[in-house]
Amino acid sequence: MTALSALLLADRGELDFHAPVARYWPEFAQNGKAAIEVRHLMSHSSGLSGWDQPITADDLYDWDRVTSLLAAQAPWWEPGTASGYHAVSQGYLVGEVVRRVSGQSLGAFFRDELATPLGADFHIGLPPSEDTRVADLQPPEELAADAAPDDGTVAARTLRNPRLTALEPRTSQWRRAEIPAAGGIGNARSVARVQSLLACGGELDGRRLLSEAGCAAVFDEQTNGTDLVLGLPVIFGMGYGLNGPERLLSPNPRTCYWGGWGGSVVIVDLDARLCFSYVPNRMVSTTTGDMRSYSINRAVYASLGLI
Repeated sequence: MTALSALLLADRGELDFHAPVARYWPEFAQNGKAAIEVRHLMSHSSGLSGWDQPITADDLYDWDRVTSLLAAQAPWWEPGTASGYHAVSQGYLVGEVVRRVSGQSLGAFFRDELATPLGADFHIGLPPSEDTRVADLQPPEELAADAAPDDGTVAARTLRNPRLTALEPRTSQWRRAEIPAAGGIGNARSVARVQSLLACGGELDGRRLLSEAGCAAVFDEQTNGTDLVLGLPVIFGMGYGLNGPERLLSPNPRTCYWGGWGGSVVIVDLDARLCFSYVPNRMVSTTTGDMRSYSINRAVYASLGLI
């Protein structure tokens, strides 16, 4: 959802993915980051996959604090040379750029420019009126933080700080906060509704919000190799993972995707004009796939006669 918001601004000519982040966010240039480009934030390759300073879930509710910390620190690896899944930080990094460009918080921009026009019941910052509709997540047996050895690697520093338990979304503080990489609240139908805009080339139900070229920008490959956090081969385009031989999610080449801790996933297939989303409440430990969604995805493509 955050990536699509940035794609929308880029399509309007208000954001240049190849411009330095500091053009829009001057404070970001600290500690040798003046040359980092927006595309590096979009592709998890900025070297800022986590925070140097220890933080907690409570810190995530303070937008200015966590973005200021990221602006002040040095990258953990040479930007652009590799991806390292920015598990929580990416939402703040791209979200702050969106805020600087649009003058709105990421949650407000997404609501006004995407969710409301598309009639999608997805929220980045949930209104109190919707609390009674939220189902509790059931945490996985193994937490992401515990799965990463505390050995000082990029993966450990990313996944262990902050240490999240998946119980945080049961609190009002989490629900009200805008945590774009981890705190979006919706269901599979709402995820698919928003991302169908991309699957259908920028026009949905007769309403065009993105140009064809704006959608194609997703497939501008940025990195291709073993991700420093996930430890698996990943191809990143502009804000999305891309279909490829190591992670073949569709028989069609113009397919992008992303998923998350617990098993949620969205697959966006521009060739088939298809969007598939799976959003479970019962989480599994993985951040890199779930057989529950994979089996349904295979059935979808089989029903279309594509596999």
